[in-house]
Amino acid sequence: MSLRGHSAVFCDRFAFPLRGRFNAVASEEHLGGESGTLWVSPAKCWDWTLLMAFNVCFFLNQVGFNEMQIRSDRYALLVITLAFLSITASVKPAVADDSKPKPLRALLVLGGCCHDYQTQSKLLSEGIEARANVEVVVALDSDKSTGHMNPVYESTDWARGYDVVIHDECSSAVKDLSVVNRILSPHRAGVPAVILHCGMHSYRTEGYPDVTPWFEFTGLQTTGHGPQLPIEITFDSAKHEITNPLRGADWKTVNEELYNNSEGKLLGTATSLARGKQVINRKDGTQRVDDCVVVWTNAYQGGAKVFATTLGHNNATVADDRYLDLVTRGLLWSCDQLNGIYLK
Repeated sequence: MSLRGHSAVFCDRFAFPLRGRFNAVASEEHLGGESGTLWVSPAKCWDWTLLMAFNVCFFLNQVGFNEMQIRSDRYALLVITLAFLSITASVKPAVADDSKPKPLRALLVLGGCCHDYQTQSKLLSEGIEARANVEVVVALDSDKSTGHMNPVYESTDWARGYDVVIHDECSSAVKDLSVVNRILSPHRAGVPAVILHCGMHSYRTEGYPDVTPWFEFTGLQTTGHGPQLPIEITFDSAKHEITNPLRGADWKTVNEELYNNSEGKLLGTATSLARGKQVINRKDGTQRVDDCVVVWTNAYQGGAKVFATTLGHNNATVADDRYLDLVTRGLLWSCDQLNGIYLK
């Protein structure tokens, strides 16, 4: 049997029945030569092995090798096989690579009193994007007061299109409960959150310093901080996926603000991950040691996962690789994506 004959048999028994499967997803076109020569374009087809087999066999059956009357069945099959392997090795699918997931979209909200938010917006956005498959969109309020609402919150659907929100504003004097409820609304609907530093001291609505709607969100009541002095950070002994790789790498910050735990504990919905210790020298020569929770998670109403840390006043801390590692891992955890797919 000739090579042409072998290709015809193969097409009849195997390739032609597959044609109907490809017609829905592949385009057919005549590529010059004699009329009726058919090629199935691979651009829209997923099953590359079957598609290449169809193309090879159809080509051989259409064009043929009349000048090659090969009588050895084994040799003929070998030629078909080599042709098939050559085409499948050289042709690359013209389809999108779906193996890489779309990046998470994070909204970073900053602005207000007392911090270098211009610099920190860059440190945070670039630091997170360098560590994870995350696109950070910055909403920086240039107002330096504590009473100005970030303009991003003007819309009722301000969080639409984002997978997670990073709250790093300093807005303690924004006390309108309707505004605070608008800010909390997407989180009550399940949008994850990361809360950094002065985000804990924002939105002191009626009832403060008791539990306010914002404290329910953060998981901690806190009303102030001590002097700017180094903080010794120790991760809790209990294992947690955010801090497991960081345990044993306890560090001492540069001069920082240690936020108090005004009730001496987290709310019942929150879980401690790390504590901070600050040694303060009194004027009388004695020392005072403040020890507070500085990193935790919170299970907010509606199912939103919240990661929080009171660290991050000064640029040197925000730029610290350990800080950025911690924040990035916390962000991915809140989105249920703390894994090798999203971590770089």
